[in-house]
Amino acid sequence: MARRGAAALALALALLAVALAGAAAQGAAVEDPDYYVQEIWSREPYYARLEPEPFSPPLPAGPGEEERKLRASEPRPPKKATKPKKAPKTEKLAPETPPPGKKSNRKGVKAKSSEKAAGDDYRVPVARDAVREGCPPLGLETLKITDFQLHASTSKRYGLGAHRGRLNIQAGINENDFYDGAWCAGRNDLHQWIEVDARRLTKFTGVITQGRNSLWLSDWVTSYKVMVSNDSHTWVTVKNGSGDMIFEGNSEKEIPVLNELPVPMVARYIRINPQSWFDNGSICMRMEILGCPLPDPNNYYHRRNEMTTTDDLDFKHHSYKEMRQLMKVVNEMCSNITRIYNIGKSHQGLKLYAVEISDHPGEHEVGEPEFHYIAGAHGNEVLGRELMLLLMQFLCQEYLARNSRIVRLVEETRIHIIPSLNPDGYEKAYEGGSELGGWSLGRWTHDGIDINNNFPDLNTLLWGAEDRQNIPRKVPNHYIAIPEWFLSENATVAVETRAVIAWMEKIPFVLGGNLQGGELVVAYPYDMAKSTWQMQEHTPTPDDHVFRWLAYAYASTHRLMTDARRRVCHTEDFQKEDGTVNGASWHTVAGSLNDFSYLHTNCFELSIYVGCDKYPHESELPEEWENNRESLIVFMEQVHRGIKGLVRDLHGKGIPNAVISVEGVNHDVRTGNDGDYWRLLNPGEYMVTAKAEGFTSSTKNCIVGYDMGATQCDFTLSKTNLARIREIMEKFGKQPVSLPARRLKLRGRKRRQRG
Repeated sequence: MARRGAAALALALALLAVALAGAAAQGAAVEDPDYYVQEIWSREPYYARLEPEPFSPPLPAGPGEEERKLRASEPRPPKKATKPKKAPKTEKLAPETPPPGKKSNRKGVKAKSSEKAAGDDYRVPVARDAVREGCPPLGLETLKITDFQLHASTSKRYGLGAHRGRLNIQAGINENDFYDGAWCAGRNDLHQWIEVDARRLTKFTGVITQGRNSLWLSDWVTSYKVMVSNDSHTWVTVKNGSGDMIFEGNSEKEIPVLNELPVPMVARYIRINPQSWFDNGSICMRMEILGCPLPDPNNYYHRRNEMTTTDDLDFKHHSYKEMRQLMKVVNEMCSNITRIYNIGKSHQGLKLYAVEISDHPGEHEVGEPEFHYIAGAHGNEVLGRELMLLLMQFLCQEYLARNSRIVRLVEETRIHIIPSLNPDGYEKAYEGGSELGGWSLGRWTHDGIDINNNFPDLNTLLWGAEDRQNIPRKVPNHYIAIPEWFLSENATVAVETRAVIAWMEKIPFVLGGNLQGGELVVAYPYDMAKSTWQMQEHTPTPDDHVFRWLAYAYASTHRLMTDARRRVCHTEDFQKEDGTVNGASWHTVAGSLNDFSYLHTNCFELSIYVGCDKYPHESELPEEWENNRESLIVFMEQVHRGIKGLVRDLHGKGIPNAVISVEGVNHDVRTGNDGDYWRLLNPGEYMVTAKAEGFTSSTKNCIVGYDMGATQCDFTLSKTNLARIREIMEKFGKQPVSLPARRLKLRGRKRRQRG
């Protein structure tokens, strides 16, 4: 703990030095003490334009007015440009006239409304080529901005209300319901708007827009104005020269378009006012606002709800090279419990790295279960990838600090973590950045394959055999063989998929989780509906009760998954099952990793959707880590539930490939090369049978308790009489024992006959 305290102190001092340097560089840019104080109930408008110079709007006549005017007109040199961490974002600024689109014939026509624009006397010139460090998103996509903070002039219906105008929000399977894919105005005219109430003074720096998510309709806004206010009554329009600035919008409905404000605006409210839209469509849009909330020490509400973390971890998005370097650093810090290896290469030749965390890295210990986390199968679902990098840092630090819980987990479990299964896809998403990649950029492999659904469909083989009543003789209820066509070189199978299959066949995993994004739920198998042509159908496995427990173990310890007050991410409300869902009842998928793992190996695999935002901004990572940290640890600990043991012969030698059956559960598991096994079960009393070819079966009554730790249930099997006979026959070259003597007699007879 002393080491952790020293590291945290050093980090705090470094951050303090950076903050002081930043304050010195800014100088006395803001003199008014009210700049940092928000009076929520004040109806007097308050604005400021920052970088390079603060701006104050016209105020009522009174003492000091002349002084304020002189101060506002004093020229000041612009701030020195600072480079943003991300790739540069192109600022798309439209000319004074809107681009072609519906109502584009109204070029230069101002909407007749009560909105006021700041006069030219109060404009501040700004260097157009100056590069500013951008502010993070306010949180429309991550749901930090609640539905009550979104308002609109009109809407077509509830399902297209302002609360649906969030970046990357997805429409439901059946459109025209409560869950549609954008905000759509009730009328198509220049008086429509959608606004965000930040609930505190915020420095607004940019707007990101999309069109409507729809399979059938094409709706998007091609240009718009931006306005700000502090009281939602008096509005200031962003200017470009002497007139209102027209920002260029979207040219299609899915690719996000970023527009940075020429000068940041400080206010509480921001409003988007569409000026033109697609010729054959309507006013519909999804959006995200970029802004920096200003400090307000007097507002207890915001200070109470701020999320902080005490873990000294590397909270940032890592490129492939940076990920590799971070894994190396963790390995050097904890060389006695970590090992870096790769399971293969991607289509582009990038290695698929894994980190093993164990007290004996590099070897399977008899009786110790194997666990894995996989992230990044979809390259654009970045949150899971970063959580895995944070988890390996956390486990290393806590082990060195002798955290008893982590030490016990590491010493009793062999943990494997693959943070990026699809590095090719991630590199595409990384280039786009956290807000501009859209919903699917980088999702697939380089050759266009969805890894998560690229595994062999073993469900159809199993269910077909059950319908023909061939279970369990011809087709087993577990360890179902991969079809020959899937193994051929011409099959449409990603190299990453083949690498995972070989990895899972080599290591006897007991439990695993694959981290995904875009939702907040834990999905358990089966993922494929049993009924043909059914898009949604509850299809449980024989171990449904165990899978439900495993899913709930993660969801119930997550900060938000089981919160009944939280808003749904897109269309599905998973609260009726406490943040869990059967995969097939959500949407049917053939060839999923979860189903393959259950039917081809001993491993129980679940899909963990860790956040509504697939690629959250870097500033969101500490909070997302706090949301998931306990869940990630609790889920790993579940590998120690159920029964475990050794299956040996009379000489004490482990019997590999022995079948472990539980009465009443039509799914078996098998022993590893050393004869050890693990069987996940909920608390209860079970009749368990061990059987192996050439041995007599053995049945025991095994009791699983509620305390953590699997129940030891060993078996000793004796060979059958037939097996002993075969053993003796093999010893003598598969011949009867008396055969050599008979041969001697026959040779003697032949000699006598010749003589």
